[in-house]
Amino acid sequence: MLIVSDVHAEFEGLRRVALSGEPVLVLGDLINFIDYRTCEGILSEVLGLQAVRDIVELRGRGDWEGSRALWERVTAGRRSEVRASIEERVGLQYDDLSRSLEGAAAHVTFGNVDWPHLLRESLPQGSTFVHGDVVEIEGWKVGFVGGGAPSPLGVPGEVPDAEMERILNGLGDVDVLCTLMAPAVFPLHYDVVAGRAQRSSEPILRYVMERQPAFHYFGDIHQPMASRWRVGRTKCLNVGYFRATRRPLRHPPR
Repeated sequence: MLIVSDVHAEFEGLRRVALSGEPVLVLGDLINFIDYRTCEGILSEVLGLQAVRDIVELRGRGDWEGSRALWERVTAGRRSEVRASIEERVGLQYDDLSRSLEGAAAHVTFGNVDWPHLLRESLPQGSTFVHGDVVEIEGWKVGFVGGGAPSPLGVPGEVPDAEMERILNGLGDVDVLCTLMAPAVFPLHYDVVAGRAQRSSEPILRYVMERQPAFHYFGDIHQPMASRWRVGRTKCLNVGYFRATRRPLRHPPR
């Protein structure tokens, strides 16, 4: 099986993976709100490139209050229009996602930037939305949990820790755990380009420590300090920033 994460609208590359004929696991962050390398994406299309550059700079400094204040200024008097324009573009990107997965046997979960209800509705025949589900694939018992960690943004794809704990516990024992979020192991959630630790999940780490699946695959951290780590018997692997690499990870890894 082939595993990708952090597609962020790289649907041409995803189509090539889908055409392989192998099962495809997609771990979330399908749409591109902001490419932090270039500031391109849905928000720059709606708000303009300079406004997004300013937002990125503020978020990069951890100034969430300043970022919210800037958002309020640039959307003042047109918030309904801005939201409608964003939702339209999200829908268009999910249409592109649907076309990229046509004919594939794909299992797809959501990330923090995703809109789960629109993602679920957009998937083509043969692709399955998974969140809190356990599926047998090529003889492996695979558990899926989507979503990102809570943040000051409060976006639709965030999952509170208590809910994450409940969903993980509902999986029981699996051979392979698939999430977007990294476990709370510092080298796995420290982004060396951003120069800071990113959000991670204590509930996921506890699940891995207690249940010890053979593998834990995740994404979210685009330039991690470490992409592989052992937690007890579990091999934890960041599957890579697909928008940049266009490469899937093959399971089981060599």
